[in-house]
Amino acid sequence: MESIHVQGAPTFYCCEPGVLGRLPKFIEEHTFEEGAVISGEQSWEAAEPFFPDLNVDLIYKKYRGECTHAEVDRLCKEISGSDVIFGVGGGKVLDLCKACGNELNLPVILIPTLASNCAGWTSLSVFYDEAGNFIEYTIFQKSTLMLIVDPALLVHSPVDFLRAGIGDTIAKWYEADVLTRNLPTKPIPLDIALHAAKLCRDVLIEDGNEALGYLRQTKTDPVLTRVVETIILSAGMVGGFGDRLGRIAGAHSIHNGLTKVNETHQYLHGDKVAYGILIQLLLEKRENEVQTLLSYYKEMNLPIHLSDLGVDVVSEEIVDTISSYSTAPNESIHLMGISDNNKVKRAIYRLEELGR
Repeated sequence: MESIHVQGAPTFYCCEPGVLGRLPKFIEEHTFEEGAVISGEQSWEAAEPFFPDLNVDLIYKKYRGECTHAEVDRLCKEISGSDVIFGVGGGKVLDLCKACGNELNLPVILIPTLASNCAGWTSLSVFYDEAGNFIEYTIFQKSTLMLIVDPALLVHSPVDFLRAGIGDTIAKWYEADVLTRNLPTKPIPLDIALHAAKLCRDVLIEDGNEALGYLRQTKTDPVLTRVVETIILSAGMVGGFGDRLGRIAGAHSIHNGLTKVNETHQYLHGDKVAYGILIQLLLEKRENEVQTLLSYYKEMNLPIHLSDLGVDVVSEEIVDTISSYSTAPNESIHLMGISDNNKVKRAIYRLEELGR
């Protein structure tokens, strides 16, 4: 097999309630003078009360809703005089900051305001067009300087984002498993990735619903922190140590197909990936595993039917769009040996039957 390139972690990581108050100490040795804070309006509103005074001159830039190449170009021009980037927000903000840091060769410090994906951990950015359609993802050679995760900030985030993050993260196991199941040998980095992927599934199925309960109460708790770290750290390690064998397969291709349907744009990334897990399993002919997950999906309010994502399954044209784009030439579903969009269509209709 081809060699695996390990990009295991940010240079520095810390997750504990109140940790943002220690950020001035963390950056002290770096002697930064000019910094750029990139955030969304709602993200900054949530984070500002927790953001400490730093001995750095800061400029504040708002992102415009999508991680696009044009947005990276715009921000790079506006922050070119900075010597550090602080990314404060959800996955798209963090991806923008990583891309800007790579373009400008600047260190990046990431502060998630949502536990909805592993964007804070990974050395890559996912790009969309202005309309929210998936374009590509780009892997960078340099890791993030710091990832600071403060559960005291995250408990103020919307419950739906954590729920969608749970759905997205469970996919780590199913996608890594299908990519590696038949390998004759597995190198140690891949074993580490698979262990992290299995943790993603097991921890979230065991503790996910309880963690949502603490979030609804805006209450920090070790169970919530464990789920947050599973979504950010464990999920990030799957791709970080597994490389292409720990990244994406069928579930994310289904997500990408769904993004081509305007009705799905209001739904979260993790919701679409969670739906994609069920389609992937049906393509693998693992209907028993789908049945196992259905009760959990119902408990967690994760999507089972296309109607849960705003899509009319009666529309054959829409189902054709999803299946065709899911099996487009560059899609990761081909790593499973799936290239026939009719198989995807049949899986979609079969899931409609099973979910009744």
